[in-house]
Amino acid sequence: MKRILISDSLSPEGIEIFKKTPGIEVDVRTKMTPDELKSVIKDYDALVIRSATRVTQEVIDCAGVLSVVGRAGIGLDNVDIPAASKRGIVVMNTPGGNAVTTGEHTIAMMLSLVRQIPQATASMKAGKWEKGKFTGHEFLNKTLGIIGTGRVGSIVADRARGLKMKVLAYDPFIAPEAAEKMGIVLASLDEIFTQADIITVHTPMTKETKGLINAAAFARMKKGVYIVNCARGGIVSEKDLYDALISGKVTGAALDVFEEEPTKNTALIALDNVICTPHLGASTDEAQINVAIAIAEQICAYLTTGEIKGAVNFPSVSAELLAVIRPYLNLAEKLGKFEAQLVSGAIKEVIIEYSGEILNYNVAPITISLLKGLLTPILNESVNYINAPLIARERGINVVEAKSSEVKDYTSMISVTIRTAQGDAYAAGTIFGRQEPRIVRINKFTVEVIPEGRMFVMFNHDKPGVIGNIGTTLGQNGVNISRLHLSRAQVDGKAMVVLSTDSMVSPDVIEKLRQLPHVISVTDLEM
Repeated sequence: MKRILISDSLSPEGIEIFKKTPGIEVDVRTKMTPDELKSVIKDYDALVIRSATRVTQEVIDCAGVLSVVGRAGIGLDNVDIPAASKRGIVVMNTPGGNAVTTGEHTIAMMLSLVRQIPQATASMKAGKWEKGKFTGHEFLNKTLGIIGTGRVGSIVADRARGLKMKVLAYDPFIAPEAAEKMGIVLASLDEIFTQADIITVHTPMTKETKGLINAAAFARMKKGVYIVNCARGGIVSEKDLYDALISGKVTGAALDVFEEEPTKNTALIALDNVICTPHLGASTDEAQINVAIAIAEQICAYLTTGEIKGAVNFPSVSAELLAVIRPYLNLAEKLGKFEAQLVSGAIKEVIIEYSGEILNYNVAPITISLLKGLLTPILNESVNYINAPLIARERGINVVEAKSSEVKDYTSMISVTIRTAQGDAYAAGTIFGRQEPRIVRINKFTVEVIPEGRMFVMFNHDKPGVIGNIGTTLGQNGVNISRLHLSRAQVDGKAMVVLSTDSMVSPDVIEKLRQLPHVISVTDLEM
């Protein structure tokens, strides 16, 4: 039975999905203190949050069997993702569930700001009729500068085009062809700062975007510009925005997010030319139901079938894709584990090459599986699919993923080259039938090795009697050979023997093998 803890408010539709899923038990405990969360988290396999719960390093350290954290929404500022990744915890969110709602809120804020609707409403509620005071501007032919054209930004761009605005967009990750289809003009940040009548930001909060809209940016903007932020607090410097509003450089600002929430910046929000909402971008009934259903389905799928969807620290793998690539995940892990036990010296670089039909699929999960296999025999700590790339980076291992169109001997093949200070090691593998992994090349030796159980890899001079001596030595010591494969290299007169045994082989027997005539090396492996 998998146990799920919901620590923030979640729509009943999402909770009902958990309750109806076989093998799932769900508890709802909202408004817990950090200490209360730390005291109970050890008992849960999954944690469902929104924006209130903070999943810190301390919380993660207290987790026992926790394998997934799911955020009903897009923002993950309240989750220590590196700490979760190191523990092998999948972190999921639902970026599409509230994109429309947030995009529409941005447009609503923009219209309200430029037409001064909140100020006019407040004036009338105070018993006044100040028609001449609240003159606004048309949107027709005005230039909107959008910083970030992800899900929300692209929705804002679409709605703005409906208002007949000219849309400039800054996004270094969007292709010109995609921008052209969206009907927007790609621009530099400086072009947006100098040309836009209204600027709206739709980027995540990162070290690169923190304080992106600052005093220097305001200095480049047109006098009378409007600023809208419904993305993340801190992307717009509140201090510098206040100064720009006071000076008149910025005519008005619409803010849904703040550097600190709830905000204590009363000086900023008290300005007459600032309109604000308490982080309502995703706050519609439809959005809350959508994200609750989405995160519930994602977590249930992960816990029951292993399907990974909406993860920010692991490639998404649908159930359909998982069924296709599962044999290759197994093969890649076996290749990595095999090579890790053969190489000596610190690993500097791992080069993984894919060829054949496997190129029709996303190979990123397969690369991670190989890294998991490679690092597991080396490290005492737990290595899994989530933390393997992070551990590789921490150890200074450069990972190169290559794709080859060259026709190979097999319909699909995965090869790996491990580079250490001692030299390079190479292995390649494929799938026989539908499921069976095979190692088909080790360095320059062609083989057909089943990578499982207790194995030995022996290099020897290609002389008569070597195989007989190996069999005799093992037989005299009560060890039965279950599989044996011999491969010969014609270039330098060497041969390789890969064999599997039915039982453990003691160190003194391994030493006897090493002492046999013409034997160069013996490496025992556990697969």
